[in-house]
Amino acid sequence: MRTSTSSLDAAALVAELRERAQLLGFSAFGVTRADARPDLRDKLEAALAAGWQGEMGWLAETPDRRSSPAALWQDVRSVIMLGVNYGPDTDPLETLAQRECGTISVYARNRDYHDIIKGKLKEIASLINRTGAKAKVFVDTAPVMEKPLAEAAGIGWQGKHTVLVSRAFGSWLFLGAIFTDLELPADAPHEESCGTCQACLDICPTQAFPAPFQLDARRCLSYLNIEHAGPIPVEFRKAMGNRIYGCDDCLAVCPWNKFATVSHEAKLKAREDLKAPALADLVALDDAGFRSLFSASPIKRIGHARFLRNVLIAVGNSGSPALLPQAEARLADADPLIRGAAVWAVRRLAAPDRAAALQLAFLPREADISVRSEWTMKD
Repeated sequence: MRTSTSSLDAAALVAELRERAQLLGFSAFGVTRADARPDLRDKLEAALAAGWQGEMGWLAETPDRRSSPAALWQDVRSVIMLGVNYGPDTDPLETLAQRECGTISVYARNRDYHDIIKGKLKEIASLINRTGAKAKVFVDTAPVMEKPLAEAAGIGWQGKHTVLVSRAFGSWLFLGAIFTDLELPADAPHEESCGTCQACLDICPTQAFPAPFQLDARRCLSYLNIEHAGPIPVEFRKAMGNRIYGCDDCLAVCPWNKFATVSHEAKLKAREDLKAPALADLVALDDAGFRSLFSASPIKRIGHARFLRNVLIAVGNSGSPALLPQAEARLADADPLIRGAAVWAVRRLAAPDRAAALQLAFLPREADISVRSEWTMKD
């Protein structure tokens, strides 16, 4: 049911919401109509038809609700989009050259942003509820296409890397949304401002962009080392380098980042121990140690086995014989995902005679087909 309010009252409410958002630490605020992006359905259907979602089955399960805010909640009339700056204080790409360390995506170097933002959104939504209207908050936890809605709300535009770009904050904005049944004055949409630049496309180590503004997740390292559940496909392992969680290459290289500022949110500033963690320490983590180290981090979501898979790929790419004993120790791990990655790391680091001896020792007792194939595949 539509909640009506006078234009004067609506403008005053938006001003109050904007002020409260700023006090709560939000860096960007914009309003758009719920029906501002009728083009989303066709774009989503085209991406799904191409299979670019990979194993992210939830994208294909909710196309109707995802492509229209009104399909998710029929009473919605306006969408308030908010952004929190998480700009880093160092170059995110500098650790890629430190091959015995792991590179973690900027957004995951401290607390889980979902936990930080959701409570603040609820506080802003309570101001809407106070008027008798209804409001619902979303932080990447429902089929909401935040980036195009943020573009419609004037916060920024979707760059050629498909990530939202802001003139003020570059590529470093976490997004949250508030749906309301109020008719609120909308901000002007932001025009796409990439121009002829394609630095984000050129730097991608796996050529994950079929064309500007299109992303094939199946080739994206962030997808592969976070969402993908099985072994990292062989064709992408060397390109993965030491990226053990996510990949910031296309974000970090954006020229608009020259205007970005370091995040003021203490809980989003990188922990010192996660800026360039030693692979030697990470590969030795057991499940309890993993959970302790990443207890409040988004990294915890992928679990110990998937994380160790990533770390062992980085170990294999390190070129460091000093890490070979720890890779060998994982050959007897209880989890086949870890064992398989350990085989790849050992074969990359060990001398041929040592690798052959280990194959003779471990292959005869290996029951998992995928791990057996790691031992026998041709280089």
